[in-house]
Amino acid sequence: MLWLSLAAAGAVTAAAATPTSSIRVASAPLSMDQAVKMVEQRFHARVVKAETHKDGGRSSYVLRLLDPSGKVWTVRVNAADGSIE
Repeated sequence: MLWLSLAAAGAVTAAAATPTSSIRVASAPLSMDQAVKMVEQRFHARVVKAETHKDGGRSSYVLRLLDPSGKVWTVRVNAADGSIE
């Protein structure tokens, strides 16, 4: 009986430790380097210019990208959570 109790406790612990989609993990602010790597991978383009902008206490990174076909565009990344604005 003791073995069953320990096995059941282990199963509950493992299930409780399994992440689910409803759990949000607080994240640290994103560095400029992290933002550049994230955007380059997502858009398959090279960041050719990067600036930090602050607006009312909010920081964001303004990144200019260049893709292999020569298209240039700008992406703004929220420095606090990494979301693309």
